[in-house]
Amino acid sequence: MEIKIHTSEVEKIKNLKAGDLVLLSGVIYTARDAAHKRLTEALERGEELPINIKNAIIYYAGPTPPKPGEVIGSCGPTTSYRMDKYAPTLLDEGQLGMIGKGLRNQDVIDAIKRNEGIYFAALGGAGALISKAVKEAEIVCYEDLGAEAIRKLTVEDLALTVVIDKDGNNLYVR
Repeated sequence: MEIKIHTSEVEKIKNLKAGDLVLLSGVIYTARDAAHKRLTEALERGEELPINIKNAIIYYAGPTPPKPGEVIGSCGPTTSYRMDKYAPTLLDEGQLGMIGKGLRNQDVIDAIKRNEGIYFAALGGAGALISKAVKEAEIVCYEDLGAEAIRKLTVEDLALTVVIDKDGNNLYVR
């Protein structure tokens, strides 16, 4: 059974369990390696972040340009471990969750538990299908990074699986 949930329902998101199938709607942000590096460097310098990280969900994706008449191009997940050195810092700053694919290291799992965060998996290889859930997309910062710029996406019924929940339960570890 799929659970329909909105990104504004923070407590409900925090209480999802590993294995839950979710149809997520609301605002999420895309960010990959280069953007994560800039965000954490800004924090190290004591600067305000260009996006409100509090209760944000970041999708590890670098969408392709949209075809005429489309909101966004292919928008599949990238491998999450590349963000592992940055994720604990952002979770400690109030980020709620992440969407990606693949394993996470113990530091990330510990930060998820410490901050009651969540890690969702999106289906790799399904970028064109995932893009159908994106209803609005706009670059909000780091435009010079091209595909890796941070985008604000409004999604409707984005199909995800909870992989790591706030208690550290992990579908990848049996």
